Amino acid sequence: MSLAPAPNLTASLQQEAEHAARKVLEELGYVGVLCIEFFEIGGRLLANEMAPRVHNSGHWTIEGAVTSQFEITCARFWDAAGFDGGGGVSAMINLIGEIPESAEVLNVSNAHLHLYGKEPRMGRKLGHVTVRADHFEKLQQRLSALPGFFRRPEYCLEKALPELLAKRA
Repeated sequence: MSLAPAPNLTASLQQEAEHAARKVLEELGYVGVLCIEFFEIGGRLLANEMAPRVHNSGHWTIEGAVTSQFEITCARFWDAAGFDGGGGVSAMINLIGEIPESAEVLNVSNAHLHLYGKEPRMGRKLGHVTVRADHFEKLQQRLSALPGFFRRPEYCLEKALPELLAKRA
């Protein structure tokens, strides 16, 4: 599950990510869009993958921000305004291998289901769910309201929900 804004993001972790990205760009002599997906694990950064385009790790911005990563990319081409996160918080949960009942997900307030139309198989990303709220407490309530499908161990919700509030305290 990805949370935005990142509840454990410290200034030094942000600087570390920016430094790593800058170093990659400079070493490659890169010009253009490059996404580097980082995970925060135990207060440390783990680079997961890079892509020369907007990336699925930013899909939360479709509903979770006033301006999505796709709109930002277009705006940059036309030298228009930049990113507006718009306040609030969101969580994005990837759907790997199988998908939940659509109606059960969409019954949760501010839950958005994105299915990619791919044939299900083990390990394949089939879509994602974005849940949006004004604050972390409300986000926790909405995530708790997701159907039983998301209580399976691979979704880590039972562990993530209590930590979500603890990180914001």
